[in-house]
Amino acid sequence: MKQDRDNIAFKLRELRRKLKLTQEALAHKLGVSFTSVNRWENRQTQPSPLARRHIEELFESTKK
Repeated sequence: MKQDRDNIAFKLRELRRKLKLTQEALAHKLGVSFTSVNRWENRQTQPSPLARRHIEELFESTKK
């Protein structure tokens, strides 16, 4: 479980850097609050399955 949290936190930071977004801008893009993104990146909580799917979709779109 901890490894999963670390992976999500890493992916989010990588995604934000690639897109040159702040946590607030990424939150807006994902349709969640800034607090949610901040907690995910700091490994305090994990995204819901729906948010996780949106993160994955956004991450995949940057690979193209």
